[in-house]
Amino acid sequence: MTTTDIKTKLAQFDEFFSIDYTFTINVNIITRDTLPNFEQFVANMPAPFKIASEVNTLDQNALRPLQAVAGVAGQLMEYLNHQAKKMDLLVGYILGQQDEESNRFQAVKFGGGGIIFKSDPANFNTGDFLELKLFFSDENTAMYCIGEIVNSELIASDNQHTVVFHHIREEDREALVRHSLHQQSKQLQALAQQRNQAKNSK
Repeated sequence: MTTTDIKTKLAQFDEFFSIDYTFTINVNIITRDTLPNFEQFVANMPAPFKIASEVNTLDQNALRPLQAVAGVAGQLMEYLNHQAKKMDLLVGYILGQQDEESNRFQAVKFGGGGIIFKSDPANFNTGDFLELKLFFSDENTAMYCIGEIVNSELIASDNQHTVVFHHIREEDREALVRHSLHQQSKQLQALAQQRNQAKNSK
């Protein structure tokens, strides 16, 4: 991979907002001769990841028309939200079965363009293509995608690998963007709360 290629792909990562956030991933190296095209990637996606995405889309489509309606519809929306949470817990449990301990690593940043994850220095190299499973336990959801390592740097005793998405469904990319903004909102709220507590303690 040339320096120009690396810069181009790092720019692809930076096209989307990304946020520091720690979560679990599974990683498998894919050799170039077995790298699937997009149609093969979608066809070979494990069923639980397809189901998770479809459930999330159905929930959003069902609840959106009720958000502007008050009264009885508001109570109905609350009930449907509870049902959606039950379904999320069930889907989260099913997705958890896809988490393979032998392939488990820790990601430290994500966005719509890719992720950054940590590993021992010898595990991966720039230019490697990876099968990725991204697990967001607090959201009871996960995504399946294929990425490419476009940069690796040694920080402390770990390598941090910047990965851009090579194959990802658009609905999964949109879900990652929403999740990154949601996490940013939670972090900002926590920061504001800490500041208020610091002021009140003076």
